[in-house]
Amino acid sequence: MQLNFPNPCRSYDSAHHCVCFWGYDNAREIAFTVNDTVLSNLSPGTGSDEPAVLAAFDQHREEILGLARGLYSGGPQNRYAIS
Repeated sequence: MQLNFPNPCRSYDSAHHCVCFWGYDNAREIAFTVNDTVLSNLSPGTGSDEPAVLAAFDQHREEILGLARGLYSGGPQNRYAIS
C-alpha cells in the first residue's frame, strides 16, 4: 500500500467547510477532505474565506499529507475525512 500525492490540486468546498484533495494508490484515486477547523488549529488566526483556508492548507500541506497517509488503510474505502 503506497499512497502518493503527485497532483497538487486542491479545492475548497464551502458547503462542507473543507478542503478536498486526492491521493493515488497505484491507479486507484483516493479522495480526502480536511475540515477548516483542523486547518485553523494548525494555523491559528486563519480567516474563514476560501483564499485564507486554501493558503492554510498550502502552508501545512506536508503535515496534512502525513495525516492522510496515517488514515489510509488500503482497503476498499476510497474517501477519508481528516477532522
